[in-house]
Amino acid sequence: MSITHALLRTSALALFLAAPLTGAQAQQPAAAAPAPAVPAAPETVVAKVNGAPITQGDLAIAADDPALSLPGVDDAQKKNLLVDYMIDLKVGAQAADAAKVADAPDFQRKLAYFRDKLLLDEYLEREAKKAVTPEAARALYEQTVKAMKPDEEVHARHILVDNEDDAKKIAARIKGGEDFAKVAAEASKDPGSKAEGGDLGWFTKERMVAPFAEAAFKLNAGQVSDPVKTQFGWHVIKVEEKRVKPVPTFDEMKDQVDQYITRKTQQDLILKLREGAKIERTAAAPAEGKGDAKKP
Repeated sequence: MSITHALLRTSALALFLAAPLTGAQAQQPAAAAPAPAVPAAPETVVAKVNGAPITQGDLAIAADDPALSLPGVDDAQKKNLLVDYMIDLKVGAQAADAAKVADAPDFQRKLAYFRDKLLLDEYLEREAKKAVTPEAARALYEQTVKAMKPDEEVHARHILVDNEDDAKKIAARIKGGEDFAKVAAEASKDPGSKAEGGDLGWFTKERMVAPFAEAAFKLNAGQVSDPVKTQFGWHVIKVEEKRVKPVPTFDEMKDQVDQYITRKTQQDLILKLREGAKIERTAAAPAEGKGDAKKP
């Protein structure tokens, strides 16, 4: 168990997260939001524990810890809870120091490991921020869009039944003038689309099983198929519309583009660092690429 988890069991922050609102608290109207305060400088001291300061910068680091997430808590209350947590943390750390916990070899190894990890994470994050520029994102988007092949989509409805005879009767009813959506709501066995009149929305060919897709993409808009058999049963299909799949806009893809640039930058950086380093695996290490762990 980590120190964070241990402290969360007893700190004011943990008690707040665990305790449900009472009826009076739940019904109490929210107070008017105060005017935004000027952010305190990172070196501003918010508390002291046996003379050791806790600063605004310390609170900011704690606030970024996913384990201390406080959704729905106003800033003033969150700050008070974080101060209480940091006080608990500092008290515990001072007691651990007095008990010479830091002198243990196992602790030193853990400390070295987490120092290296934090350093690497911070370094990769800084380098990625340099790479994720508006110009780089736009260039990657345009390169990706240019390489995309036009992809046809259809907007179709279907009615699913158990046997061919029922499918033939339904196809005859539709081709005889009955409303497809109404018949689908009455007769279709597909719970996912029945309530929507058999509507499947827009889809590309590869998203459907082969016999269904082949039949649907051969139809023109407004046409109804003969019965089509798949592993799910027998289908009668109506194509409402056909189109070339729209290319997503830059704004729609921006988050994905930024994430790709971030991952690619960090991966390339690690590979470059390994190539420039003198790496020696001793006889005590498993042969590279021949570990016992099974890959998923």
